[in-house]
Amino acid sequence: MTAKNPEYDFKWCPGCGDFGVRRALEFAMSDRITNKEIPMENNVVIAGIGCSGNLVHLLEGTQPYGFHGIHGRTLPIAMGVKMGQPDLNVVIVAGDGDFLSIGMEHIAPQAARNLDVTAVIMDNAVYGLTKGQSSPTTELGETTSSTPYGKLESALNPLDLYITLGVSFIASGFSSKPRDLAKLITAGMEHPGFAIVHVQSPCTTYNDNYEELKGNPKKGIQPLLWDIPEDHDPSDYTAAYKAVHSGGWPLGIIYRNTDRPTLNQQVEETQAKVKVKTPQQLLDSYDI
Repeated sequence: MTAKNPEYDFKWCPGCGDFGVRRALEFAMSDRITNKEIPMENNVVIAGIGCSGNLVHLLEGTQPYGFHGIHGRTLPIAMGVKMGQPDLNVVIVAGDGDFLSIGMEHIAPQAARNLDVTAVIMDNAVYGLTKGQSSPTTELGETTSSTPYGKLESALNPLDLYITLGVSFIASGFSSKPRDLAKLITAGMEHPGFAIVHVQSPCTTYNDNYEELKGNPKKGIQPLLWDIPEDHDPSDYTAAYKAVHSGGWPLGIIYRNTDRPTLNQQVEETQAKVKVKTPQQLLDSYDI
């Protein structure tokens, strides 16, 4: 895929939406290091297991730090990195299976803490790497390799989940619009707190829903994707909730709350209240 960085070469299926997400992330990080005049190494990409894990390394130029973790545990790893080095820009890349199934239990705690990281979630409504099993966002009744007679669970609405759990920045994008998606990722990285950019990223092998997302007038297929109006106020929770429940997939920044302190800010405030004792004072405190 690239002669410049052959050690980071990887393979996706032709037409995979993750190509567009990778390009968008590259755009966003390149713009960030240019505007802030900081090295690429200030960025850290945390990945779980799945096709999305290939994004721990970009394809061209200097590379961010990358950490390929285990399935569903991107958020705990990201928390450890951010707490250890608060000045780093920590970006999570994960899929709908990775982030919303085994990883779902970690979303609520980090939303409550307002951990200052950005999660870019590639949603293709299927487990692509492990050959097409149904995922949390697969539609009810869909036939897959793990549901040969149809899926028994209704599809999860991830945007509804995020706003219900209190994620402080929620955006929705599409992999075929990498420039627009890059702007959403940049906004997420600049947000002081927990940011999730949820991306519709079709799997051309096991769940090619590109036509359903984009629509096809000749076939009478109405698009699921729609642009959030310019007059939408992302700071208005009621407006954000309405957008999430308006059907289809909205594109743009849905919700943004900048009034909440981040986890690192809360830790610093707590540390300021702590009275540090000398070693001798600690020894004297024991009843020996």
